Amino acid sequence: MTFNDNARVGGNSAKRRGGGTVAAVGGGAVGLGAVVVLLFSLFTGTDLTGLIGGGTAAGPESGGEAIANCETGADANSDDSCRLAAASLNIDQFWQERLDGYREPQLIIVDQATGTSCGTASNATGPFYCPPDETVYVDPTFFAILREQYDTTAGPLAQLYVLAHEYGHHVQNLTGVMEQHPNNGTGPDSNGVRTELQADCFAGAWVAAAGEQVDENGTPYLEPPTSQQISDALAAAAAVGDDHIQAESGRGINPESWTHGSSEQRQRWFDAGREGGVNACDTFAVAGQDL
Repeated sequence: MTFNDNARVGGNSAKRRGGGTVAAVGGGAVGLGAVVVLLFSLFTGTDLTGLIGGGTAAGPESGGEAIANCETGADANSDDSCRLAAASLNIDQFWQERLDGYREPQLIIVDQATGTSCGTASNATGPFYCPPDETVYVDPTFFAILREQYDTTAGPLAQLYVLAHEYGHHVQNLTGVMEQHPNNGTGPDSNGVRTELQADCFAGAWVAAAGEQVDENGTPYLEPPTSQQISDALAAAAAVGDDHIQAESGRGINPESWTHGSSEQRQRWFDAGREGGVNACDTFAVAGQDL
C-alpha cells in the first residue's frame, strides 16, 4: 500500500526503543524450526523468544525516541519504520470514527530488543500486542528477515496488515472482548482462534477504508490498495495459518492444536472485513463449523 508522497505524517506518536542484544535466530535454532517460530509469532501476543534461544522475559520499559526523518508520505514509502509509524495515524483515525471512547495504543518500533509486560519484544518474537501495556511492539527488521531469508514477500501492505491486525487486538482489549472470551485452550472452535480471526477481519475492514483517512490538510494518507497488494496481504495471512505452519513443520495437520485458524479461515475473514466492514467481524457469534 502506497502513501501519498505529500501526506503529512510527522504527527505520529510512535517511539523507537530498545538496543538490547537478543539475536534474531539464536541458540542453535536453524532451518525450518526457526521459520515456524517466526511465522507463528507473526500475529501472536505471546513471547516465544525462549523457543529459539533469544533473551529472557523482561519487565516493561519506558521512554523512547521519536522516529527520525518521518515527516511525509514519501518518507513512509522509503522506510519500514516510518511506514509503520505513519500508518498508526491512519489506523487510529479509522477506529476513532467507528468506536466511541477509542484511545490510541502506543506503538513501539523495537531496536533489537526491549522489555514489555508480555515478555521480550524483538524480531525473533515478531510483532505483537501487549494488553497490560496497551502497546503494539514491532521490530521492522523482522520483515527484512522474512524477505531475505525465508522467501516471503512481506511487502508494504502485508506489513500494514500485520500492524492493523495488532491494532485489532487493542480494540478487543478496549471493548472487553478479551475479558468476555478468555483463552480456553486450543482447537478449531477455541476463543483463541475466534480472537485471531476477528483481528484478521478488523484488518481487512481497515484495508478497505484505508484510502479515506486524511492528514491535517485533507490529503489522504494512503492510495487505495492495488489487487497485487491485496494478494500480498492475503499471502501473509495464509503463511501464518495453523494448518500451513503444521504442514511446513512436517507434522500432520491437527485442528485440535490450533490457536489462530487455518490459512483459508484467515484469508476468508480478512475478506469478510474488507467486504462488510467492522460489523461483519463478530467471530464469536457464529457456530464453529462456520468459522
